[in-house]
Amino acid sequence: MKLAKLGHWERLLQAVICRRNFGNLASTFNKQLSRIPAVSPKLSKGLFGIPELASSEGFIALEERVKCDTDDLVAESVDNGRQRKMVEVFDELSDTLCQVADLAEFVRIAHPDRKFSEAAENACININALVERLNTNVELYTSLRRATEESDVAPLTSVDEHVSKLFLFDFEQSGIHLPENLRESIVGLNDRILRLGQRFAMNSHEPRRVPKHLLPPYLANNFPSHGNNVVISSFHADSSNEQAREAAYKLYLYPDKSQEEILDELLLARYELVNLCGYPTFADRTLKNSIAGSPGLVKDFLDVLKIELERRALEEYDVMRHLKKKDVGARDELYCWDPPYLTAILKKQIQGLKSSDFAPYFSIGNCMEGLNLIFQALFDITLEPCVLEEGESWHSDVHKIAVVHAQEGLLGYIYCDFFERHGKPHQDCHFTIVGGRMLSNGNYQNPVVVLMLNLPAPSWRKPSLLTPSMVENLFHEMGHAMHSMLARTTYQHITGTRCSTDLAEVPSVLMEFFASDPRVLSKFAKHYKTGEPLPEKAIRSLCAAKHAFTASETQLQTFYAALDQTYHGKHPLNATTTEILANVQKEYYTLPYVHNTAWQLRFSHLFGYGAKYYSYLLSRAVASWIWQDLFRENPLSRDSGEKYRRGLLAHGGGMPPPEILAKFLKQDISASNLARSLINEIENRRMEVNNISR
Repeated sequence: MKLAKLGHWERLLQAVICRRNFGNLASTFNKQLSRIPAVSPKLSKGLFGIPELASSEGFIALEERVKCDTDDLVAESVDNGRQRKMVEVFDELSDTLCQVADLAEFVRIAHPDRKFSEAAENACININALVERLNTNVELYTSLRRATEESDVAPLTSVDEHVSKLFLFDFEQSGIHLPENLRESIVGLNDRILRLGQRFAMNSHEPRRVPKHLLPPYLANNFPSHGNNVVISSFHADSSNEQAREAAYKLYLYPDKSQEEILDELLLARYELVNLCGYPTFADRTLKNSIAGSPGLVKDFLDVLKIELERRALEEYDVMRHLKKKDVGARDELYCWDPPYLTAILKKQIQGLKSSDFAPYFSIGNCMEGLNLIFQALFDITLEPCVLEEGESWHSDVHKIAVVHAQEGLLGYIYCDFFERHGKPHQDCHFTIVGGRMLSNGNYQNPVVVLMLNLPAPSWRKPSLLTPSMVENLFHEMGHAMHSMLARTTYQHITGTRCSTDLAEVPSVLMEFFASDPRVLSKFAKHYKTGEPLPEKAIRSLCAAKHAFTASETQLQTFYAALDQTYHGKHPLNATTTEILANVQKEYYTLPYVHNTAWQLRFSHLFGYGAKYYSYLLSRAVASWIWQDLFRENPLSRDSGEKYRRGLLAHGGGMPPPEILAKFLKQDISASNLARSLINEIENRRMEVNNISR
């Protein structure tokens, strides 16, 4: 069974390996897209080189194989005569499920062919149902716990023990260790939380419709109309009309009783769920196995930031008031609807040019060459364009690159779905299709990932030209991809980005530092027609402008993170979520709460990032720490790159995150050290802004 299984998956992986083009990255990505007609199933090599997926019906064959292989692996797990370590069997079980589940989830979202997306959705449903059955298999859980806590067929390494405990934790989130009546309650609560969360997230983006006659004409004319209503679908933060910004803020955030009830039910259901599982709060369970480890460290981190940011934010608000006074008829006082508008003004002043004026220097091809240059310098790795087989990709816009190390050879593949098209999801994402792991025959299962962006498509006249924010997003997502490529872990369950959110975001946030460093940008920011480099002054102005009002923006994010932690702390809350919002805002944010608004009801991250919103700040603190220690003096140092690869990226999630970072950074991962790193970054950024502004 085992040999046949490995042979099958190895054949699939071999099918993914294709001819490498060794062409020029810039010319590959800058060329006009060829609109190739759909491939006949008879000619198709199958999505990702998987022969079964030459047609959508192939998902059924993959499902059936997964079910058979899963049955065999479960039987091996509970067999008293088992020969392999339990963690090895479980990781193969996890890999078997993930290779279809992750693939199907991506195809469901991204494939433009309805037949493929529907077949993938059915596969997702069926594999998820299979996973649910496994999660309630008491015999399977008991065998894992016995092997982890008592003894296994062979001594466990520290990585074995860590990964085994992660598998146990995943099991116990479903309450499998509890009496049957409590397990049923947990299943019901999980279902309720999912339904409530989906409703909350969907409602959080609903536009607000206001009868025109309730607004004076000079205000109503600032918003789009639909029949007898004006439609307010955002904060209109870029409006130069202060009254329009104020009206949009107050109307868009006007309390919604139904949405507040949904949020109340969601928070209470989460609290009840984790209490049944033995945790004091939802945040306690969510932060287990993360860098933070506990809500206590997060609170200490946010409280140190609160103190350190207060003076710095006040100084920036004084600058904002000065900018605001220049607007004819503007009030002197600052309000919550002012900072985004005033920040945009300052950025434009520092840049000296519009974002679109920079775009000709950032063609997608030049940016890919820039990334290639960085990875060659840091890791001795090159990005090599590949020739796609017929039917291998889901759209003709997709490019494929091989990640190749000069000595180690092929490390994996990245499919680049970069260009906007009708029906494509708008969110920039990184998807793992195949996770890296060591196979029992001694070979390594190389990772396969997809990066999805929404860049302007190239044309016959010009390539895709990126604004500075698009460049930063590209670098961010490529940070995730390289984490997947360079985490050469024994087990796929902890490969690359399969770790806690606060750790997974560190490599991607660190890549933003490279995208904001003049020494790096000067290497590839060249006009797509003439090859003329972007002038040094323009590069420095662009990099400085990105960090305008960094302290006040960080203070705002600190407030959001503190609010998220409060909502997911002890219950009952003893106040409405709006009253809690006002209290937390008073403690953590300089600008006052606006009466009769309920910003939290638009905070969709409360569902997807419940108790984890702090990760934005903590990941940035760690990335800043790494930058300051290793790359600030020389961002293209091979020695620093190797230290970063071996000390952090290579581990994936194979050790407890605080342990990875403490060994790598050679200091304790304490709240004060994390906050100091972030404050140091803010001070450095403010100096850059001040130097340019003089």
